[in-house]
Amino acid sequence: MNKQCLDPCIVKYLDRFYCIFGEMMRGMTGAESNCSISHNFIVQMIPHHKAAIEMSHNILRYTSNKSIQDIASGIITEQTKSIADMEKILDFCCGYENLADALGIYQSKTNAIMNTMFYKMSNACATNQINCNFMREMIPHHEGAVEMSKIALKFDICPQLVPILDAIITSQERGILQMQNLMRCLGCEQ
Repeated sequence: MNKQCLDPCIVKYLDRFYCIFGEMMRGMTGAESNCSISHNFIVQMIPHHKAAIEMSHNILRYTSNKSIQDIASGIITEQTKSIADMEKILDFCCGYENLADALGIYQSKTNAIMNTMFYKMSNACATNQINCNFMREMIPHHEGAVEMSKIALKFDICPQLVPILDAIITSQERGILQMQNLMRCLGCEQ
């Protein structure tokens, strides 16, 4: 939809979303990698989570829908905890180095996941239904985290990272289903 057809509050919401989205892309693609898949996952996932938190704060400024408020508040709580958990183990996990072949395969798969996520988020349909906009943006964001976590679990990683990955997969798969169901209830266009 053309921005000229959107309500002014939707335009403000979207302007902030694209600012957060741009920061996330720069943070994820510019993260300094090393010889540890565990380290590389963490330094790419932290800006991803920070973006979800900011996107959730953004929708909370505009929505009065209780379900969306609950989803956004849950994202803020869960991903703030996940960031703290990852920061706590980052230095220790740097010691789990991987062979160059494994690093190359991991990063290639992760880059493909990120590129798909970036494409879907940047091309999410924008309408005057702000709650639908948020979910169309957040579902591919969650899908990216789930897929990145599943890929990392296929490699030799720091044992302390495993429960964090499991928590990301569980909470974000649950969030995807919750948002898909709510989108149907609200009559959101895909």
